[in-house]
Amino acid sequence: QLQLVESGGGSVQPGGSLRIFCAASGFSLEHYTIGWFRQAPGKEREGVACASSIENFITYLETVKGRFTISRDNASMVSLLMDNLNPEDSGVYYCAAVRAGFYTGTRCLGASEYDYWGQGTQVTVSS
Repeated sequence: QLQLVESGGGSVQPGGSLRIFCAASGFSLEHYTIGWFRQAPGKEREGVACASSIENFITYLETVKGRFTISRDNASMVSLLMDNLNPEDSGVYYCAAVRAGFYTGTRCLGASEYDYWGQGTQVTVSS
């Protein structure tokens, strides 16, 4: 059974950094597009970062560009490094995977494109 498990969430002060991880079990992420999504209370889930399986295409939500970095750490692990965090970055962060490649940010960051989801990890940014 294909599973994704997030870890590394927690609380951090504004301006701080956090790195969260997505571990795959039951399959290699090599041929999968990986997306990171977040959902704050009362808001819709939004895509924040995506690493496509095609030609290393990577894209970010405009508001996190220059602060967030998605990385394929190995065949079964993807991480999201988040720097200069602000309270608006708070929420539950989910990783997701789909065995398909995307060339556009619209699809890469689109939650409906993904087949496999983790359970989420909480990120709280507050002073």
